Amino acid sequence: MIARALRDAGMEVIYTGLRQTPEMIAAAALQEDVDAVGVSILSGAHNTLCPRIVSLLREEGLKDTLVVLGGIVPQEDIPKLKAQGVAEVFLPGTNTQDIADFIRNNVKPRD
Repeated sequence: MIARALRDAGMEVIYTGLRQTPEMIAAAALQEDVDAVGVSILSGAHNTLCPRIVSLLREEGLKDTLVVLGGIVPQEDIPKLKAQGVAEVFLPGTNTQDIADFIRNNVKPRD
């Protein structure tokens, strides 16, 4: 649903599917030369997976790649995730236009 909404908002979306490891996500981001990575997690593993994804992206030189998270995330986890490099956390019920606007407004221009 989010992928379609972002496409409808004029963004190119590369959907890698379910159950991707942080390593698979970082490899796909590097290969596709993305501006942003969006992760949807409903399992509760956000505190483990998201910092690992951010770390791997940075190790690959993708320092300006925006990382956003959507899913069921307790409010108390959000500040820690942001401190670890997640740009924004979108909780269930967030308007898809708000997500598209955030991405559009926060992707760093390329040199």
